[in-house]
Amino acid sequence: MVCSSNASHTPIFLLVELWKGGPPQSLLFLLFLTVYMGAIVGNLTLVLLITQDSRLNTPMYYLLRGLSVVDTGLATVTLPQLLVHLASAQPSIPAVRCLIQFFFFYVFGVTDTLVVAVMALDRYVAICDPLHYPVVMNQQVCACLLASCWLVSFIHSLLHAGLLLPLQWAVDNEGAIHLPHFFCDHRPLLKTSCSDTQTNELAIFLEGGLLMLGPCALILLSYACIAATILHLPSAAGRKRAFSTCGSHLTMVTFLYGTIIWVYFQPPSQNSQEQDMAAAVMYTAITPLANPFVYSLRNKDVKGALSRLLVPSQVTP
Repeated sequence: MVCSSNASHTPIFLLVELWKGGPPQSLLFLLFLTVYMGAIVGNLTLVLLITQDSRLNTPMYYLLRGLSVVDTGLATVTLPQLLVHLASAQPSIPAVRCLIQFFFFYVFGVTDTLVVAVMALDRYVAICDPLHYPVVMNQQVCACLLASCWLVSFIHSLLHAGLLLPLQWAVDNEGAIHLPHFFCDHRPLLKTSCSDTQTNELAIFLEGGLLMLGPCALILLSYACIAATILHLPSAAGRKRAFSTCGSHLTMVTFLYGTIIWVYFQPPSQNSQEQDMAAAVMYTAITPLANPFVYSLRNKDVKGALSRLLVPSQVTP
């Protein structure tokens, strides 16, 4: 192995064989194709329902539609390329496309975490200050919050993509980089570099950590206030109804942030390739697939909208 000047002059990234000793590639291909199609159909159906059904014209569903758009992008940025790799005898990706995938993966991934935090704020206002909810969380405010999430994630992704460009990369005799992952993720890219990556690691823990801690603190504070408010409700039925509006969101928050923290905020020596790939599958494939079904199967408003879409003549009392 020798060092190349930078990724833009290196012709190709070769991804090592995935899940050695695991299921056959053909079985993995069918599995991830099913997951991808389920994620796309589920999220786009949710977008369609919320857009067309006037009964879902509320800030909560406006944010949920934004989350579905982000999840559609997150799945599309990684899973089609994974399917190509599984169908190929020698998985590879051109260097420029690898860096583009890295950039957009972080745009969608960071936006996902920020939108989830905004949704926690929405639930806080709805439960803890319901009288002011229509004023505080109207659609104009929600649109500004979503735009801010996209802007922050775009700047974050530009920073980390920019820090990758000057690095030198370990290449084989044919000038190819061997990337031990199924897509162009941050940790595996840094592991293939033969440059000093302390600046990149520092940026992950400081800037990236701050970007995680801020939304996490907002979510924890919101749910602490929500829990206190729910416990003070006089009736058990009221407590159950209030908690039901948060259960789906809290489930996905735990799942999403847990896998991200597992991969990106452990010391590099504690991360194994298999653990990283397993966690990456969870937040790139399973989370976009699970979100629309968790929110729809546990939500009577969404189920009602789906019934009205499938049976237009149906009248819901």
